[in-house]
Amino acid sequence: MTERDLIFVKTIADEGSISRAAHKLYISQPSLSHCLQRIEDEVGAKLFIRGPTGLTITYVGERYYSVATEILHIYNDFQQEVGEMKNLRSGRITVGMTTYLATWLLPQVLPEFRRKYPNVSIELVEKSSTELEKELAARRLDFAVMHSFANSSQQEKSTISFYPITRSPFILAAPTGTRLVSLARKDPESPLPVLDLAHVKRCPFVLVNPGQRIRQISDHILWRAGITPEVVLTTASYETAHRLACQGLGLTFLPLQYKDIFQGPYTGEYFSIDPAYSPYWDLCVAVTKDSYISNTVQMFIHLLNSLFGGKTQAPK
Repeated sequence: MTERDLIFVKTIADEGSISRAAHKLYISQPSLSHCLQRIEDEVGAKLFIRGPTGLTITYVGERYYSVATEILHIYNDFQQEVGEMKNLRSGRITVGMTTYLATWLLPQVLPEFRRKYPNVSIELVEKSSTELEKELAARRLDFAVMHSFANSSQQEKSTISFYPITRSPFILAAPTGTRLVSLARKDPESPLPVLDLAHVKRCPFVLVNPGQRIRQISDHILWRAGITPEVVLTTASYETAHRLACQGLGLTFLPLQYKDIFQGPYTGEYFSIDPAYSPYWDLCVAVTKDSYISNTVQMFIHLLNSLFGGKTQAPK
C-alpha cells in the first residue's frame, strides 16, 4: 500500500468514475484500471463494483477509502510541519468558500496574502456551507471560510471547530417606492432605516433554496418574527432574489456586505432589521478539530482578523 495507491483509490472514489479520476490524475484510463486491478489483487477483495450505471464502492472499498484519507491527511500534516521547521514558506493551501463569499472576500484578502507568501499556492473549493462542512469532515480541505448563525451551536460540533472573525447584519430588500418606507424609523446607529418585521407579515417573499446558509438565516429571522411567508419563488442565486425583490415580485433578505457586489440597473429600498429578530451571521474560519494548523493557515486567519476587525485567536 503506497502513497500512490492511496491517492489512486481515493481519487476514484471521490470522482465516482475511473475515466474522470484518470483525467484528474493526468494518467491514462487503461493505466489507472490496471493499477486498480493490482491494488484489488493485493487486498484480496473488490474495492469497486463496475456496473452499467458506473462504479459502486464496496464495504472493503469504503474501509480502504477511510484509511487512505486518514493516512494522506497525517502525511500532509507531517510535510507541512517539516517544511515549517525548515522555515520554508512554500506549499499549498486548500481552502473552501461559498462562491459569493469568495467574490466578496478574496479580492480584499488574497493580494496581501500573496505578497507575504508568494510561494504558497492556493486551491479554492467553492461549495455551499453545508457541502464545505462535509469536505472538512472528509479532510479534503485545510480550512474553510464560511458563515454560521450568530452564537451558533455549530461551534460545539464534534469534528469541526468554528472561529468567528466578525459579525455582520442582514437587511431587507423591497421595490422602490414601497409603502414600507413610511413605516421605517430612523436610527443614528443604523446604516439604513430600521423596519419592524411586523409590517411585512402579509407580504410575499422571494428566497434562496433551502439548505443555503442565507436561506437558513432568513428562515430564522422569519421564525423569530412569527411569520410564515408566502414564498412566490425560490432560487439558488441570492442576486436573482435581490433583483426580483427590486422589481416588486416579493421581499427578500440579503447580507449587507453583499448588496453591492453586482453592479446593475436593479436598485430598490433597503431596510435594517430590528435587532430583536437576530438578523446576523458570523464570518468564521472552520477547521477539523484534530488537524495540524500550519503557520501559513494561521497567518491567513490573522490577515482576516486585521482586515475585518476581529479579535479571534487563530487555532493552534
